[in-house]
Amino acid sequence: MARLVLVILGKQGAGKGTQCARLSARYAIPHVSTGDILRGAVKAGTALGREVAAVLAAGELVSDELVNRLVEERLGRPDAAPGVLLDGYPRTTGQAAALDEILGEAGVSLCVDLEVPVELAVVRLSSRRVCVECGTIYRESDPEAVSGTCSKCGGDVVRRVDDEPEAITARLSAYERDTAPLLDFYRSRGLLVGVDGTREADEVSAAIEQIVAARGLA
Repeated sequence: MARLVLVILGKQGAGKGTQCARLSARYAIPHVSTGDILRGAVKAGTALGREVAAVLAAGELVSDELVNRLVEERLGRPDAAPGVLLDGYPRTTGQAAALDEILGEAGVSLCVDLEVPVELAVVRLSSRRVCVECGTIYRESDPEAVSGTCSKCGGDVVRRVDDEPEAITARLSAYERDTAPLLDFYRSRGLLVGVDGTREADEVSAAIEQIVAARGLA
């Protein structure tokens, strides 16, 4: 079976993290997000990690060129040989083109766009709470959110600054602006599929798995 490379797109609050965790277990391939790559490189103290640390320490944004190199390094690890779920990368058509070069002839298997209306995304994000240590996401009604303590690692569970209403609106606007060309990029290659992200998580997972199976990807 060919390497399974799934790019997962969707507005903030669309459920990308939830679906990537499920699909990672289903297909036994790693869930790789841009944030994970950056944190992992810095923690590992690799040459690229030191470059990232220096950029972040200076309060600057990590360049596309550096992110592309980090992704290439991550995809070269043994656990990514069978495939990978990419969350938060690519973010631009330039990064998408770089990803094609990294992957070579096989390329991206499928790009899944989790579709949710802005109104629902705002509701989901404003009720989200996150562990500052391990990144586990909770709903505001979950015991961990109420107590402020993560059940997985004991870290503090908080409402992130970028999940405040004003920040949410700005982030969603930026996503719509920046991602539209990326959707066109994968649509023109016949790789883009839209999945209704408003349904229950189990139904969304089943829909993605059906599409993967129908295309003979796994």
